[in-house]
Amino acid sequence: MTTPRPATRSAAGSSQAGSSQDWRSHLLESPADIQRLLTDTRRIAVLGIKTRETGQPAYYVPEYAQHAGFEIVPVPVYFPEVTEILGERVYRSVAEIPGEVDLVNVFRRPHAIPAHVDDIIAKRPRAVWFQSGIRNDEAAEQFARAGIDVVQDHCLMVELRRIGRGC
Repeated sequence: MTTPRPATRSAAGSSQAGSSQDWRSHLLESPADIQRLLTDTRRIAVLGIKTRETGQPAYYVPEYAQHAGFEIVPVPVYFPEVTEILGERVYRSVAEIPGEVDLVNVFRRPHAIPAHVDDIIAKRPRAVWFQSGIRNDEAAEQFARAGIDVVQDHCLMVELRRIGRGC
C-alpha cells in the first residue's frame, strides 16, 4: 500500500494541505498551469487505454506520450485477456500500480468516471486529466478537494505538441 504524499505545491501554486476553500485552485485551465503540470510529469497511468487494434485515441495518445519520454502505465477497462499494452504491464486498477503516479489520463465517458473516483483518490496522483470531450464537474471537484490537480476537456497529445514535447 502506498503512503499518501506530503502536502506539496500544486501546479496552480496552492498547498495540497490547504483549506477546503482553496480547492478551486486545483482546477487547471490556463496554458501556463497545464505546461507546468506536464513539465513536472514523468509517469502517467492511462485509465481506459485501448489496444493498437482499435486505432482509437485511447491508444495513440498514450503512445505519443510514451514516444515523448513519459512512462506509461496501462489501466484498461476492457480487454481482460491483455497483460501488456505499449510494452508495459497492465494493471486493473489505478490503486494497484506500484510506486507513485504523477498523472492519471482518463479515457472514460463522463458518466463512467464516478465509478473510478475512489480508486484514483486512493492512489493520490498529483493530477487527473480528462481527455478532450470529457468533462465531469462533480468528479473534478472531488479530486480537487482531495488536493489533486484536474484538467478537463483537453487532449494530452495536443498539449504536448503545444509545449514542444513529442515527435
